[in-house]
Amino acid sequence: MKIPKRLQSLVDDGLIDAVEGQLMSGKEAQVYVVRSHGERRCAKVFKEAKKRSFKQAVQYQEGRKVRNSRRSRAMAKKTRYGQKEQEQAWLNAEVDALYRLAEADVRVPKPHGFVDGVLLMEMITDAEGLTAPRLDDVVLSAEQAQAYYTKILGDIVRMLCAGLIHGDLSEFNVLLSADGPVIIDLPQAVDAAGNNSAEMMFERDVDNMRRYFGRFAPELLATDYGKEIWALYEAGELHPDSQLTGCFEHDTSAVDVDDLMTVIDDVREEEAERLAALSGDHDAGVKEAAQEWRESHGDS
Repeated sequence: MKIPKRLQSLVDDGLIDAVEGQLMSGKEAQVYVVRSHGERRCAKVFKEAKKRSFKQAVQYQEGRKVRNSRRSRAMAKKTRYGQKEQEQAWLNAEVDALYRLAEADVRVPKPHGFVDGVLLMEMITDAEGLTAPRLDDVVLSAEQAQAYYTKILGDIVRMLCAGLIHGDLSEFNVLLSADGPVIIDLPQAVDAAGNNSAEMMFERDVDNMRRYFGRFAPELLATDYGKEIWALYEAGELHPDSQLTGCFEHDTSAVDVDDLMTVIDDVREEEAERLAALSGDHDAGVKEAAQEWRESHGDS
């Protein structure tokens, strides 16, 4: 096939030997099957920001750390330079996540490099060596559904232990390889500790998987791993080998309204005292400055 413009520089530099064809085109990127160093690999070409249809980037990016303070300020002010750096940070997110998760033993495609907005990575195949299907395209037995759900939960736990949440996990971004499920599509990976929406996104990821596998093994629909795992994480007790039950005891106790109002009143009183103290300090400071001015001008 004709070499896509975005891949030409990688071909010129010898990173890609040949382009075999397009694998898919999604809201974030186009993926091609290529030959690289004698192996079949995928080349994921990220779309430019103005051409992407994924509109919730800000919510996912909350909590991501930017080492360079100049970049951080520019991104916060949304200057032209800041927008360019924000875009680069978004593109780098999947690469960083893949390396981080592979090190944490999460089954994701192995990355092979990131050049000019193109991510080279492992080609995921099925038992026959063909392109691995998405979960949405397969029919499972109850036994397979239970086994794959257990595997996905293990990867979700390891991911959270590594400080990341997929944020958009569903049957559409999990491939079924020869050795089981492989999680893909991570440009929106969420910082678990720094994002205010982390718990919601995490539970949504787990619930999406529960509902999908529950189509084939209905007993899985009665489980509640999301809240159980998150509770262990918040308590600092979550480990890659944590034993999970799928059960979670929800707090159904009634709220003590009188006690809650007492706490609110105390907070209001403390805030009023703080503001009064600040006002007093300000008045004293003004008087002191005025006195110094008079003394320096011989008008005491």
